[in-house]
Amino acid sequence: MQPSIRAYRPSDLAAVYDICVRTADAGGDARGKYTSDTLMGDIFAAPYAVLEPEHAHVLDDGTGAAVGYVVGTADTVRFAQHFRTEWLPVVTERYPEANDPRVTLEDGMLALLRHPERMVSPELAGYPAHLHIDLLPEWQGRGQGRGLIAAFLDGLRAAGVPRVHLGMARTNTAARAFYDRLGFVELSVPGAPDVTFMGRETKES
Repeated sequence: MQPSIRAYRPSDLAAVYDICVRTADAGGDARGKYTSDTLMGDIFAAPYAVLEPEHAHVLDDGTGAAVGYVVGTADTVRFAQHFRTEWLPVVTERYPEANDPRVTLEDGMLALLRHPERMVSPELAGYPAHLHIDLLPEWQGRGQGRGLIAAFLDGLRAAGVPRVHLGMARTNTAARAFYDRLGFVELSVPGAPDVTFMGRETKES
């Protein structure tokens, strides 16, 4: 069978966690970098799939297995609220409190987990949706990422959402080139020196 892009199913959740951690180190493998390999998924992937499955799509390798995904939200402000009220009560007991001041890389990630309001920035108000996309390395460079983004944008257009943004590690040059090709442009967001924010309209380019 041929690979295809399809709607997310709850049975894909374990694969979403796995894909997330295996691509979470600026595109590289982050397994073993944190106390738990589920941490990155609990911040950047699983809450979207669980809370807004209508905007989650996976790349199926043709056997039913997910090897890539795009997840996100149509409304960042609303999602941050739901993250706090519906997601944090489910996952916070899995992890220790972050050191204050932060000492380790994990402290920074734990702070992100426990402060979903950091997703909301006035500079991004005109780009109300946001997304996260990841593919396993062996599935990158085959045009499947473009297909996942197209599926996500289709859903946003249907929901009447005009623009979308994303944040990426500034060191991930391969991802930056990918987003440039898809018509994303850099957005100025002060106070985030390690993150590049990019956005585009949801209409077909």
